[in-house]
Amino acid sequence: MSPSLTDPHAQTYPAGLTIKTGRNQALRAALASDQFLIAPGAFDCLSARLVEKAGFGAVYLTGSGMSMSALGAPDVGLMTFTEVLDRAKRIADLVGIPIVVDADTGYGGPLNVVRTVREFEKAGVSAIQLEDQAWPKKCGHEAGRQLVSTQEMVGRIKAAADGRLDPDLVIIARTDARSDHGLQAAIERGQQYAEAGADVIFVESPQSREELATVGQSFKVPLLANMVEGGRTPILPADELSRLGFSMAIYPNALTRLFAKAGLQMLAQLAQDGTTDACKAQMFNHRELWSLFEYEKWIQTEERLR
Repeated sequence: MSPSLTDPHAQTYPAGLTIKTGRNQALRAALASDQFLIAPGAFDCLSARLVEKAGFGAVYLTGSGMSMSALGAPDVGLMTFTEVLDRAKRIADLVGIPIVVDADTGYGGPLNVVRTVREFEKAGVSAIQLEDQAWPKKCGHEAGRQLVSTQEMVGRIKAAADGRLDPDLVIIARTDARSDHGLQAAIERGQQYAEAGADVIFVESPQSREELATVGQSFKVPLLANMVEGGRTPILPADELSRLGFSMAIYPNALTRLFAKAGLQMLAQLAQDGTTDACKAQMFNHRELWSLFEYEKWIQTEERLR
């Protein structure tokens, strides 16, 4: 639940020490408006801070990015509930924009889903994404996904809706039915998930613009598009996705991919030259990097409290 207190130090403390308010309501308002929301993926505090500083209205905590950065493993269902919760809490303490968290399958049965929702809500998350895969889940753009029954997923959604404390907390229901069962099966599942109480529907892996258009015409609730570079779904501009009926797009691994490739290129240059001189133009300098995290405000706060 969003904190009811107004932080008297919101303007004087650095962001990492302030109480954040109003994020759930802000996300609800954005989804209810004509505004198209883009939520780039982040996997830690640094990447989430970059998303906020770039001016985006929300950040998506990517399961695959967190798995790669925390465990050195791909998105094969290894991240535990507490590991994801810890990341979410740290990021929610830092950024002021709404946070959407990939909560996989909810980490168990109905009681687990209730606990998952409540713990993420206490951590400061504004939207929780649940999917209809069996555990352990797989990446939505890879083969080998197994689905639970529609009835079981409906139960997950009902548990999530029943468990949330703040009615403005957004529940996103994802279906992975398209790849093995066809688009119509995915749409039918999504419609049942919306009836069960999901606020946003996420049909994973439509395989053409035409399929995206069909999805956009099939629901009355807000829709999320997953833009994965090199994935099964074509990458379309935000304005076109909006025209097709979508309210929101996530770019879950764009930053992860860029960080990994740019970092490897820099390291190769360092190995070749024995210096980072050739890469300096692409780097923040020392002061610029520290300013992202309000170094001066941290020091000023410390000095004021001495």
